[in-house]
Amino acid sequence: MSVHEKAQKPEDLTRLFVERANARDAAGIAALYEPDAVMAYPAGSQTVGRAAIRELWERVLAHAPRFEPEAPLPTLISGDIALTSTPPKDGSGARAQVVRRQSDGTWLRLIDQPEFNPPTP
Repeated sequence: MSVHEKAQKPEDLTRLFVERANARDAAGIAALYEPDAVMAYPAGSQTVGRAAIRELWERVLAHAPRFEPEAPLPTLISGDIALTSTPPKDGSGARAQVVRRQSDGTWLRLIDQPEFNPPTP
């Protein structure tokens, strides 16, 4: 098993995700999530647990374009919980994650909403 860099601050998770997605490293992406994390993807469903998240990313990365870094919005931190978010470069909706500080001081995603689309009028 390869050793992956850990997120030392909440904002590191987005950078690490982009790096691992572009390397087609589904296991590395899954390592950014807590074992029982929930990801609201694909749209309209939930993927629950690190193993399921890894399987999902294995499928997605087989056909995914190159990911571009997105500038994070200010992170909100309360104790060991934080809310991270980024506005997609294409201006469509938003992305948000609830992350938690681990016992070693690093951060992992607990809840991931990778796509918020604005309501249609």
